[in-house]
Amino acid sequence: MTDSTAPTTLKTADLVNATLATIDREREREIISRRFGLFDRKETLEQIGELLGITRERVRQLEKAVVTRLKVSAEQGNLPNISEVQTTLLDELHKLGEVARVSDLGARLGDNSKVEQSRIAFLARLCPELAVIEDDDNYFQSVTVRSVFDEKSLKSTVDKLIASIKKLGEPKTIEEIAKAAGVSNTTQAAALASTSKQLAHLNGRWGLVKWPMVNPKNIRDKIYVILKEQGKHMHFNEIAEAIKGSDFKRKDVTTQAIHNELIKDKRFVLIGRGIYALKEWGYEKGTVADIIAEVLRKEGGPLHRDEIVKRVLKSRYVKETTILLNLQGKSQFKRVAKATYALAE
Repeated sequence: MTDSTAPTTLKTADLVNATLATIDREREREIISRRFGLFDRKETLEQIGELLGITRERVRQLEKAVVTRLKVSAEQGNLPNISEVQTTLLDELHKLGEVARVSDLGARLGDNSKVEQSRIAFLARLCPELAVIEDDDNYFQSVTVRSVFDEKSLKSTVDKLIASIKKLGEPKTIEEIAKAAGVSNTTQAAALASTSKQLAHLNGRWGLVKWPMVNPKNIRDKIYVILKEQGKHMHFNEIAEAIKGSDFKRKDVTTQAIHNELIKDKRFVLIGRGIYALKEWGYEKGTVADIIAEVLRKEGGPLHRDEIVKRVLKSRYVKETTILLNLQGKSQFKRVAKATYALAE
């Protein structure tokens, strides 16, 4: 979704200071800088009111009035450097799909600290051609091109993407999701999806944030993703190496921790010495003897040892001699003819 072209750096501190300098009253400058977190963490109406000796409602009124004045000044071309800010942000947004999370813009335009993100969002609010989507339970704080999306149309399109993903029922590429949702521009679809807290992506596929395949939250989920991606059984050492070389956010885990989780989680089945597979692939927990017994039980009668070996090897990654030793050495099996076995019961 990102463009390889090196982005322009915004000197947000200078731009914010120049904007604040247009506010005559010191108290109002204090309110704006604290409410929007322009130099430190964002503060609540109550915190600012207590500091300045006024009510939270008065703080809210002053904040609204000052922002409105700043927007009018920006529209009239009287706010210093705002056209430069707008041009820079528009350029980045065009590359990213006409909408982007503030954190993504921060990564491209500055050091991406919380303060940097707050400054970008504040400046974007003042740009006549831009709209800011506020952070809430469902959306990350984002900026969009007003002529392409307003808040209502953006959220409506994101809802279509979410509905399509739910209908597809599993992680899919953004191309597949965009087609299902009727969104022709896949870059834009990815940009829109990234604004939603209900969606996540991993290894080129998007899905609901609650799906481990796109949003693994713990070691067990990461093991599941690795096995699912590989599509075959793996030794726990291989799984550990795959996690360390993955795109997971946190991947510094020990081999022992991975082995412990493989043992505890019912999604994983030990099918050989240190080798694990997914239960959903048709594997069942149990010893080699348990698998032989199940094979004979399903057959409903005796089987030649070669056929027993063949069937057991479909669900266990062990040596043939291991199967034969179990056949010959366990009391639950009896030989009923030459190289032919049945359940003793």
